[in-house]
Amino acid sequence: MVTFGKRLKESQIQEWKGYYMDYKFMKKKVNQFKQQIDTGTQDHTYVLKGFSRILDDQIEKVVLFLLQQQGLLGQRLSSLGEQRNAVSQEEESFKICDLEQGYRQVGQDLLRLLCFLEMNAIGIRKILKKIDKHFGYKFTDYYVKTRSNHPYSQLQQVLKQVGIGAVAGSVSYNLAELQDHQGDSMVDSINAAVKRLSNSTSFLDFLGKHAFIILEDSPSLEDPVSEEKFHFVSLLLNLVNAFLYMVNTYIVVPTADSYSISLGAAATVCGVVIGSMAVAQLFSSVYFSSWSNRSYLKPLLFSSIVLLAGNILYALAYDMKSIVVLLLGRLLCGLGSARVINMRYISDCVPLKLRMKASAGFVSASALGMACGPALACLFQTHFKICNLTFNEATLPGWFMALAWLVFLLLLLIYFKEPEREIKENVLSPEGPSSFCTLEENLMAPFLVKCKTKTAYEEESCDEDGPKEDQKPVTSIISAYQLLSPSVKVQLFVYFMLKYAMEILLAESSVITTYYFVWQTSAVAIFLACLGLTVLPVNVIVGHYLSNKFEERKILLASEIMLCIGILLSFHIIVPYSVPQYVASALITFVSAEVLEGVNLSLLSRVMSSRLSRGTFNGGLLSTEAGTLARVIADGTITVSGFLPERWLLNVTLLPSLLICLSSIIATTFTYNYLY
Repeated sequence: MVTFGKRLKESQIQEWKGYYMDYKFMKKKVNQFKQQIDTGTQDHTYVLKGFSRILDDQIEKVVLFLLQQQGLLGQRLSSLGEQRNAVSQEEESFKICDLEQGYRQVGQDLLRLLCFLEMNAIGIRKILKKIDKHFGYKFTDYYVKTRSNHPYSQLQQVLKQVGIGAVAGSVSYNLAELQDHQGDSMVDSINAAVKRLSNSTSFLDFLGKHAFIILEDSPSLEDPVSEEKFHFVSLLLNLVNAFLYMVNTYIVVPTADSYSISLGAAATVCGVVIGSMAVAQLFSSVYFSSWSNRSYLKPLLFSSIVLLAGNILYALAYDMKSIVVLLLGRLLCGLGSARVINMRYISDCVPLKLRMKASAGFVSASALGMACGPALACLFQTHFKICNLTFNEATLPGWFMALAWLVFLLLLLIYFKEPEREIKENVLSPEGPSSFCTLEENLMAPFLVKCKTKTAYEEESCDEDGPKEDQKPVTSIISAYQLLSPSVKVQLFVYFMLKYAMEILLAESSVITTYYFVWQTSAVAIFLACLGLTVLPVNVIVGHYLSNKFEERKILLASEIMLCIGILLSFHIIVPYSVPQYVASALITFVSAEVLEGVNLSLLSRVMSSRLSRGTFNGGLLSTEAGTLARVIADGTITVSGFLPERWLLNVTLLPSLLICLSSIIATTFTYNYLY
């Protein structure tokens, strides 16, 4: 794979060559400072200040040129604006065409400037990462803290593109007005480039990141997945699979405790009943991820068959009076978890322009399933027998889901189309052409639907000095772990924490509400369904408002603090323990965890190595395993706490959540500036 230094040189705009950061010089200074430290001729303080001054000079060179070019573009736009005001009165069509052409020329120059800016931003991030790696201390933390938060920060100009949005907005607005708001490829190109640089986010973008489908955005002008070969029905079946699996997961929660009691076990065994599905998912995620390298249809068929059998066993356990059969059924359901297949299909087989919408659909389907599961349990308040088989609130969830998976299995056989594998293999080949685009390529293709340049955050995670073998997908969980930087490890820990807190809240809800408030199954089901229904509104607020107004790292830390507050409010300290206290604390905890999950996975998709975007042991698998492990431990905690008096259950299970949450807040503060 071509090094970043060579790519930077090849993609430079020649007339602007002297204004790019001198990446080769910076690498040389890193090596010189490293030698001085190794030989003991200089200490870390000297290096810290010396390299900061050098980097300041490089950034100043870039920023001053950027401001100069913005001024020139602004003058041209001002002149075009005066001409447009005159033309609008005369209504001369040929002058309108000249104006449109003028704005297009400004747009082309703006795209050049955006590419210039992105290349320098990538270079700065990579140099910061390199000096951290070679010197073994947090230079990035020091530099970002002292520069980015300064009121006259030049670093902000490069990394946050302060001011350039006004130029882009003026060009886009005027072109749209001149064409009566019709679609224009130049406008789309500018918006895409600015959006990529500023990391602004829409609701769909936020939901897509929430799914943590690492889009290996080496977005080339030629989409690796053509629209002609894209099969919409197959995508729809994947989304249905995600929906049904979440329904299957949560449909048993309101009745798990009463089902356990009916089979002669303690109510807290519901933790094992619910958690056994997560235990099996720890293993199923790995083999399904590996299987998806060869096929999508076969693992989905296998998943449906296993889930069908698991739900039948879950329902039969009541008449067989066997807790073992009950647990075996839930284990089989966990072994049928094909969520990694669903995410992998979206990442590999959906065209780029539809991929974010498909990712948002995946999250929406999961959220809807999470709400529908408990709601369906509320409808099964009946009792009758057919052929000596009992149908009641405990067994009907199993029978219903078995029927649902049978229907889904038939739909798969009839409508699912296996995608052609060779196309994706070519795309993923590490021997393929460089992902960077030249200026001519950017401007020749219909005004750059998407530049071939990787995003800044993806390039940050690549080590350009490594051999080609080091750019291939990892082949083991150990190799994947070795690629995790401290900031990635902390974010995975945050993900573990939020999943643990959510599982404690949801899994023990039926036991807690029955003990304190004597709630019936229907009341528990409605409560859980209402919690699930908050997912999409929360994502709308975060995706449309918060993530555009605040940095994601700030939302992350604030969400962790709110989650901690929700856990603290949940403790049984005040006597008596009231319904308003429980409901309010549960709502704060759940909503905070939902906000935190989306932001956490969005940050993970940025800071995680691009080598983890493909192959069996990918970033999606790692996050899935972290979340699943958290659920297993949480459910185990509930079960073990069952050996204590029931009045202690709430506080005993909440205490680990509180400690883990506090630990994650501390860890986040230590890596805060690496999430820039």
